[in-house]
Amino acid sequence: MTTAPERALSTPTRDEIFDAHRGGKLSTGLTAALRDQRDLAIAYSPGVAEVSRAIAADAAVARTHTWADRLVAVVSDGTAVLGLGDIGPRAALPVMEGKSALFKTFGGLDSIPLVLDTTDVEEIVETLVRLRPSFGAVNLEDVSAPRCFELEARLIEALDCPVMHDDQHGTAIVLLAAVRGACEVTGRDLSALRFVVSGAGAAGIACARILLAAGARDVVLLDSRGIVDAARGGEKAALAALTNPRGVSGGIADAMVGADVFVGLSGALLSEGLLAAMNPGGMVFALSNPDPEVHPDVAGRYAPIVATGRSDFPNQINNVLAFPGVFRGALDAGARRITEAMKLAAADAIVAVARDDLALDRIVPGPFDPRVAPAVAAAVAEAAERG
Repeated sequence: MTTAPERALSTPTRDEIFDAHRGGKLSTGLTAALRDQRDLAIAYSPGVAEVSRAIAADAAVARTHTWADRLVAVVSDGTAVLGLGDIGPRAALPVMEGKSALFKTFGGLDSIPLVLDTTDVEEIVETLVRLRPSFGAVNLEDVSAPRCFELEARLIEALDCPVMHDDQHGTAIVLLAAVRGACEVTGRDLSALRFVVSGAGAAGIACARILLAAGARDVVLLDSRGIVDAARGGEKAALAALTNPRGVSGGIADAMVGADVFVGLSGALLSEGLLAAMNPGGMVFALSNPDPEVHPDVAGRYAPIVATGRSDFPNQINNVLAFPGVFRGALDAGARRITEAMKLAAADAIVAVARDDLALDRIVPGPFDPRVAPAVAAAVAEAAERG
């Protein structure tokens, strides 16, 4: 197993950050060098015409003789960028470039950032449908809720290629892997745990859904108004019918009484009093960035398992453990969609990588563990082939 280089543990300076971003973080490269006239005749005119004719006669040839079938479009409208909110497409571009860098580094996949100067779902769908010949998969990124739910659903139906909103499903996959790892370390059964998910945005709803799909029976979901019920409408109303089987009402203080697992995706602070109301031997996943809902040192007084989204504490819940392998596996299998079975397989593969040395402070592998993406890709491809 490898770990991040030591220099990554120090806080970068503003000058370092801006120097690294000057001119952007991406460039294109060649798979074969252009050294002479013969190379030029093969790669461009007249040779390239032979390939174009073959594709015109049989569109399937494009899958093997262009890069489109292995190219991921990283798409954002800039409405929910990191913790910065609606900052627009141009300001979102450095983040999308970074996501493309992660695809290449961890999944071996080429990708291209596409930031769109519209927030209209219909216009985004139409744009990507028209661009479909240029890419093989869509990673939606930093699109605000609740529009992100409609947009993802519309694109899945409109495009004959894998589509995934990583803010939702990447987070959910890694969370589930971490919960499974924590259960193995502590000898507990996921289906017997009481979960509190604080935050009913894109990530919170996806996390609640994947926990239920994995066998959780008692999930209480909260938004800024308290425990979610059917009156909320939309995705929240649909989840209200599947969650809160004990009929708990009120707010976070009511939900935390007797809880086994806290999942924070809202940024709302969690007090020591609320932690003390949990059952002994609890798990705290304080995932808001850059500031978790509760400091890990405080959470550790009440829960043996504590995880955050940050790299400077143990048990980092990082989407990079999921999305490169998920897309790689889907593309390897020629899958049209990323299914729930594929997401569950990805979570199982992540925790399997760390199984030999699971511990209270290591419930998932580190983000630089080179085994993760290949393992996830293989599991996802197998799940896709099983249908």
